[in-house]
Amino acid sequence: MRDEAFERLYAEHAQAVFAFLVYRTGDRVQAEDLLADTFERALRARARFDRRRGSVKTWLYSIALNLLRDDVRRSGAESRALERARSAVIASEGDPTLEAALERVEHRDTVSRALAGLSEEEREAIALRFGADLTVPEIAKITRERLTTVEGRVYRALGKLRDELA
Repeated sequence: MRDEAFERLYAEHAQAVFAFLVYRTGDRVQAEDLLADTFERALRARARFDRRRGSVKTWLYSIALNLLRDDVRRSGAESRALERARSAVIASEGDPTLEAALERVEHRDTVSRALAGLSEEEREAIALRFGADLTVPEIAKITRERLTTVEGRVYRALGKLRDELA
């Protein structure tokens, strides 16, 4: 992959990968760091990319997902993001100009609590399906799991979320 091809790759996929990372981490700054790391790793590994093994999209999401997993293991990113959201709600109580923002934070906190009730694999499947807008076959390829396994995981996770949010 030449430099101009890599630039096109970045232009085509960076925004979607960033949206997935923000969805998964809840932290735009952390997502920006992970996005930069994803494309840095892709740039260094571009000579080893093999189209026969999968699409460029699945390759990039595999890199992003691996970096995200590493980051979660290393720093407990999900718990810090939830704590910041809770702190924002407490700090802004009583300020009528922030009422709409508080409602969004409250909604995000409700969804975060519901997501916390899922297993790590289910949260990951939901984030890839709805945060990254990947298809179930793409998720199966990225996670190297059988299609039926991923389908079942997404189905069960959605059922749990429906029950929790109802």
